Amino acid sequence: MTDREPHVQELLDLSGKTALITGATGYLGSAMARGLAEAGAAVVVSSRSRQRAQAFAETLPAADGVAHHGVELDHIDPASIDRGFAEAIQCAQRIDILVNNGNLAVDADWKDVTAEQFNQQLANGTGYFLLARLLRNHVVERGAPGNVILLGSMYGQVGSYPQTYRDICKISPVGYHMLKGGVIHMARHLAVCWASDRVRVNCLSPGPFPRDTVSPVLIERLSEKSPLGRMGLPHELKGAIVFLASDASSYMTGQNLTIDGGWTAW
Repeated sequence: MTDREPHVQELLDLSGKTALITGATGYLGSAMARGLAEAGAAVVVSSRSRQRAQAFAETLPAADGVAHHGVELDHIDPASIDRGFAEAIQCAQRIDILVNNGNLAVDADWKDVTAEQFNQQLANGTGYFLLARLLRNHVVERGAPGNVILLGSMYGQVGSYPQTYRDICKISPVGYHMLKGGVIHMARHLAVCWASDRVRVNCLSPGPFPRDTVSPVLIERLSEKSPLGRMGLPHELKGAIVFLASDASSYMTGQNLTIDGGWTAW
């Protein structure tokens, strides 16, 4: 603690920090990775494809002396998690911030999902925990503070509207709702377990951020459920991820920040 009041730009500055973000080549992950890089962080991009991860890392903006890296990591595979995290440290020397964003989707709703598919969807949460524990152990060994950000969802807080999807596509999978609800609570539990280790754990829960390949009819129906009357754009998560990753949120842990256009406020 200090008597000097930091300037807000100083609080949001990630210079000197290294962030590992999983699923960083995806639709939302890529925007969040750019936000972290734009705030000054060195970013380690992970993907199931090392080639894709490295190619994307090379597109990120970098200040003088900052290097970004790409590593292979499948967060559904515990052995791959261990290898990928070790490779990230080898490339960047250290990790200060972990953004658990990757998600292996399951295209089956409650009517036809199998036990195997259901368990596979929940395995995303296992991967989040294993990576978070690796980050915690890594920073404790270094005697440094750490920061874990888990990706939840508005669908971890509320049910969906089945009629919105009718005659267009399957509704959101029940396993996804269970997964994201569990991720939000995992953030609370790990936050209180690791607070004395100087490791903060928070959750970022996006609302409706559909790709432009989604049916226009579905977009219209979803927009009717949003107080802001529209869908989210990927760049609208950049400020939130930088806030959670930076000292601007230094007194925040165990919380869920929801960016959903007001969806869960109804």
